[in-house]
Amino acid sequence: MKMLINVAETVVADALRGMASAHPELVVDAENRVIVRRDAPVEGKVGLISGGGSGHEPLHGGFVGPGMLDAACPGEVFTSPVPDQMVRAAAAVDSGSGVLFIVKNYTGDVLNFQMAAELAEDEGVQVASVLVDDDVAVTDSTFTAGRRGTGATLFVEKIAGAAAEEGAPLERVEALARQVVGASRSFGVALGACTTPAKGSPTFDLPSGELELGVGIHGEPGRERRAMMTSREIADFSVDAILQDLQPHLPVLVLVNGMGATPLLELYGFNAEVQRVLAEREVTVARTLVGNYVTSLDMAGCSVTLCQVDGELLRLWDAPVQTAGLRWGR
Repeated sequence: MKMLINVAETVVADALRGMASAHPELVVDAENRVIVRRDAPVEGKVGLISGGGSGHEPLHGGFVGPGMLDAACPGEVFTSPVPDQMVRAAAAVDSGSGVLFIVKNYTGDVLNFQMAAELAEDEGVQVASVLVDDDVAVTDSTFTAGRRGTGATLFVEKIAGAAAEEGAPLERVEALARQVVGASRSFGVALGACTTPAKGSPTFDLPSGELELGVGIHGEPGRERRAMMTSREIADFSVDAILQDLQPHLPVLVLVNGMGATPLLELYGFNAEVQRVLAEREVTVARTLVGNYVTSLDMAGCSVTLCQVDGELLRLWDAPVQTAGLRWGR
């Protein structure tokens, strides 16, 4: 497989160096693998920190900035960051108001963020943590006990980030983050496997003419494989899988997310089908976001995330944000 890299061993470090030169509003520590908004710590503000394996860009480093995260900790490709990174990030963004760790439900992330929280608290930083586990496809999977954390991470980081930017205390920011997790569900579909730099070939075998329903963002197996389906059929299956677990009585935010190799032409067409299914199921759509936000390197495919929102969550979603990967209202 052809890749725009030097060598596999330096892919993350090279990307961080490039990010630093492209975004002077960030402090990018390529050696210690921490990305921090340049004005941190912000006085009186709760610090939001997330992180995970690289390969899911713009998640998480692309969401550092006013209105979202204060810091992100990138690990190696599809590998959890280590506790030292989170502790360093906490020290960089804590203004005395505490920090919130936003953790996707993967075993390595959970264990390392838990250890980091204990170490940071030993250094006098108040830490709260929220676990994102929105994927309805499977209960237990490779790397995971319980449901995987996927697209809802963006909703949590944006809405909790807006509340923190307004000066909400740690307890309120944590409660809002937990509310978003509870109100969000996701389902992903792979049309083709991704390729990690270290392996240099597809990470799993998906025969031509088949797709994986319920795939994870690292290529973990989903519910089943089927012969290739139309966009309409995939939307019916994906949205129904979500609505079997989430029965919205409020309007929803919709994320139609590309996995990395699916063009926007296809994603917008797929969104049209998602909107059709939601209208048929009498689900009111408040806002829609379409694009590559929680990717899996060069995987062909997409995911759908729904989050039911009340007036306060919708206001926080609409609040200004200025990051490399998401920006509006400023």
